[in-house]
Amino acid sequence: MIRITLVSALLACAIVAPAFAASSAAGSAASCVGSMASSHTTSGGDNSQQNKVVLQAKDDAASFVASDGRIRGSRLEAALHYLREQNLQARVASDMQLAQAITAY
Repeated sequence: MIRITLVSALLACAIVAPAFAASSAAGSAASCVGSMASSHTTSGGDNSQQNKVVLQAKDDAASFVASDGRIRGSRLEAALHYLREQNLQARVASDMQLAQAITAY
């Protein structure tokens, strides 16, 4: 659960930050990192299915990002499907935004 919360926070940062001017984007990113850290410390650990799906997709997500979307691994596909099924913000995000959030986590 905690990892989905963190991925959601990263996703929110990825969606919101481009809307700001360059000078305020740095502040927005710092704010997002702060909110992710506080959710991480207050939520506690959980080795649920959500954590497993996202963690297993990290390598596939990195390949997807590095190849500019040309390499789509099965674990990334499963994580994208799962995240969109579980999270409203993920439903409106692009595959690249979600992959970057998974990779950054």
